[in-house]
Amino acid sequence: MSRVFISGSSTGLGLMAGELLIEEGHQVVLHARNAARADDAKRAVPGAEAIVEGDLDTIAGAKEVAARVNDLGRFDAVIHNAAVGYREAQHLTADGLPHVFAINTLSAYILTALVERPHRLVFLSSGMHHHADANLDDILWAKRRWNGSTAYAESKLHDAMLAFAVARRWPGVLSNSLEPGWVPTKMGGAGAPDDMDQAHLTQAWLAASDEPEAKVTGRYFYHLHQLAPNPQANNAALQDRLTAICAELSVVSLPE
Repeated sequence: MSRVFISGSSTGLGLMAGELLIEEGHQVVLHARNAARADDAKRAVPGAEAIVEGDLDTIAGAKEVAARVNDLGRFDAVIHNAAVGYREAQHLTADGLPHVFAINTLSAYILTALVERPHRLVFLSSGMHHHADANLDDILWAKRRWNGSTAYAESKLHDAMLAFAVARRWPGVLSNSLEPGWVPTKMGGAGAPDDMDQAHLTQAWLAASDEPEAKVTGRYFYHLHQLAPNPQANNAALQDRLTAICAELSVVSLPE
């Protein structure tokens, strides 16, 4: 039995992955950004061990969520599911950062750096990352005209880069990334064409399965099968630049 924390899991794929893991006999702690969402998640998944509350859109908020997770003890796996979507309008957080970057990229970095190191890390990416550029010279969109779809795709490339950076730095941790498909969640929209019944399986499998195919690191998956990621995701120099940017912005270092 594994103990798993899932960020952004009060609805959607995170909640579905939590339900599946509980059905399989694992202990699951969910996460919701506020009390109302936590109550909804508690009603939807009464078998969850606990629900951590906290908004990840600020650096202080992400650090507080990490502290609350650590208060519950060590986890075998952490699934970085929290994200906002490709239809986001441009707006800045209280830290002056683009909301998409703050949630999708920086909070995943902060949680990875501060939550007590698990045995497995799972980062949700997106099929949109395949056609993205990391754009590390303008990661905060100071020079470019805003495009929500591009910002989302970049952030999902960043998530894969973070997964592989951790795999390279932490050989004792299985750190992987995946795309769940374009599915009809609140984020994906009602017209999304992919199979909702498949969308949550891979993250749960990577977090807890004893199958040899799941006990790998530095890999990218789609529906339980390995898939080649955007080549930039595997570029060690780009990974190091991204982690350095995140460290500078958050004043949190990624432990070696």
